[in-house]
Amino acid sequence: MEFLTNNGAQLLLKTWEHFYISLIAVSLGVIVAIPLGVALTRIPKVAAFVIGTVGVVQTFPSLAILAFFIPLLGVGKVPAIAALFFYSMLPILRNTYTGVKDVNQSLLEAGRGMGMSSWQRVWNVEIPLAVPIIMAGIRVSTVYLIGWATLASFIGAGGLGDYIFNGLNLYRPDLIIAGAVPVTLLALITDLLLGRLEVRATPKGLRDSQEAI
Repeated sequence: MEFLTNNGAQLLLKTWEHFYISLIAVSLGVIVAIPLGVALTRIPKVAAFVIGTVGVVQTFPSLAILAFFIPLLGVGKVPAIAALFFYSMLPILRNTYTGVKDVNQSLLEAGRGMGMSSWQRVWNVEIPLAVPIIMAGIRVSTVYLIGWATLASFIGAGGLGDYIFNGLNLYRPDLIIAGAVPVTLLALITDLLLGRLEVRATPKGLRDSQEAI
């Protein structure tokens, strides 16, 4: 309580920094990965290579990715967001590709028979039916990024990682707890909210069939 009294404003600032670094990175991942995942369903020969390449990037150590961007973008929030963006790609891309690829072909044929264009089938049939799988990828990616964003403090990006690593360096358990607890709460709350968003975004007919199962 004494720590919160003396450092409450700074803790809120660090929590906000941590949150928006993660949010921007995952938003960029959504903007890039979902259209790319849909496009890859049209070119399956390229899909395996692209998803495999993204998967290889995902295996690189987080600090190595952060260090890679320092000569290109310097230090601070921009290289941290760029590195986290790369980490956000794989779950969203893979789930989008899988979800769209597994849409029942008879439904696509029905859409074609109704005179829908290719874009209309994507927007009105494929993406709505793939929403649960796509949202699962976004949830996994977001929760991971909130945890990985603690490493951003190594390159001066701020966030709750400052408390954690300062606590480790100074042997201050209160600093470690001040950083670790909000990170955990952020991850849990974000996962809960995205879960509710997933339910709302899923078409009603698909929700009813899932509940029946």
